[in-house]
Parts: sequence; structure tokens; C-alpha cells
Amino acid sequence: MQADLSPVIAATAQWLTRAFPASGGALASALCEVQARQAVTVAAWLRYPTAMDAALVDVAGPGGSARLDWVTGADASLGDGVDVHAWRTWDEVVASWAASLLTDPELAALAVAALAEGTHSAGAPAEFRRLVAPDDSDQRAAALLRHPDLLAPVAELHHSQLLDLLHPGRTLIA
Repeated sequence: MQADLSPVIAATAQWLTRAFPASGGALASALCEVQARQAVTVAAWLRYPTAMDAALVDVAGPGGSARLDWVTGADASLGDGVDVHAWRTWDEVVASWAASLLTDPELAALAVAALAEGTHSAGAPAEFRRLVAPDDSDQRAAALLRHPDLLAPVAELHHSQLLDLLHPGRTLIA
């Protein structure tokens, strides 16, 4: 059984592209969305590496959005009496890890390499070029989405967990 993470991936990528929109027209929006989706896919596959993990997310639901909205200031723009939490299915940890990957190409390459150990990438090989080696048009389209200072509040939420996963037993140098 291959559990489906696509609802979490789609919703988290959508949240990222709305919080950090493309700069430009339709092509820029598409390029930005592809980069967000690739980063979120890698993050989700790392976070939920087995079919059982993904199935549990399907049953229990992802982490939610309240803290992400608060960190980015989106909660102030929702207005009174608007129940937006019912349709929000993105995952805070996945969003944080994706933000880390979007702002650090070396970490993104390490994360993509780590996917070989999981079950999601079995079968057809996945392509993550726009995440790990964005060209100039990718960079321009996703200027906000890849801006380290803008993404820092989101990336820092769970950055240490991602580093622990990708660098087990690492030692911090003070």
C-alpha cells in the first residue's frame, strides 16, 4: 500500500506560495509553485518516510497552521468571524523544512540524497532540479520564496530537527 501525501503536499505548497508569492506574471507563478512543490515534496517524504507514516497522517491529519499564520502575520489579515481552520491541511514541520530547503541549496541537495533511503522515491525517479539547482528565471520568479530573511521565521521553527535528521550525531561548535 502506498499512502498518499498529495493533500498535505498540495496544501503546504499552496500556503508557501500565498505567503511568499511569485514576482511576475503567470510564468513566474508557475515556476514559483514548482519550486515550492518540490521543496514540500522532499520535506514531506523526509518527515513521513514510510507508507505507514503517511497513512497515519491520512488518519490523524497534519499539524495545522495556527503558528505559521502567527509567525508570518497572516492571522492579522483573516478578519473576525472567518473560520479558515477547517480547510487548512498543511503541516507546520513540512512547511518549516521546505523553507529551510528553499533557502539553503546545500541542505536541499543533502535532503534529496537522503530520499534514497525512504520508500516514496521507489519506482520512477523524482526530479528536483528546480529545488537544488534553480536557474536565473527560477530565482527571479521565487525571489520572495527563496529569500533567507523572509523565510527565516518559518524555517527556524523546526530547522534543528531537519539538521538532526540529515546529520545524525552532529556536534554544534560554539
